[in-house]
Amino acid sequence: MAGGCRINTKENGPTIFVDADSCPVKEEIAQLASDFSVKAIYVASYAHVTTNPLYANWDWRYVDSSREAADLYIMNHSVKGDAAITQDIGLASTLLPKGVYVLSPKGNVFEEKTIQTALDLRYLKSKARARGNYDKGPPPFLPEDRERFVMEFVKLLCRLTGRQFPFDRES
Repeated sequence: MAGGCRINTKENGPTIFVDADSCPVKEEIAQLASDFSVKAIYVASYAHVTTNPLYANWDWRYVDSSREAADLYIMNHSVKGDAAITQDIGLASTLLPKGVYVLSPKGNVFEEKTIQTALDLRYLKSKARARGNYDKGPPPFLPEDRERFVMEFVKLLCRLTGRQFPFDRES
């Protein structure tokens, strides 16, 4: 287990699960997963069925439009060594103990050692909103976020496939 990598025990290798309803990096995921020969499954609610021809050949799993249906699908189908792309901290917190790598669409890596802090902050913000204290909302998705996502996703794909990250200085 070099570098703390978890090894996927599935015969066909790891799978990338994408919480796709509001994911701004679907195209990047499709291209990079294909480049690394890693399967990507896009999970979305029936309310978000797409007719975009660009997405026609992707592996889509549509689930009920209930609030947690996509999360439940990903939780129930991912195994140790898989990865998930989501901005949902709650979903990330359920996947990490299973040995699933989790990355946000902004390129933030979720880790077990920091997930509790993220959950606590989410809870405090929720309590503040319940008291009528609203912030400006999430910051906009910027080109730098896309670049960071691509860099971190390539690192993750290298880890999942046993390849060396092309920008590592260590050899």
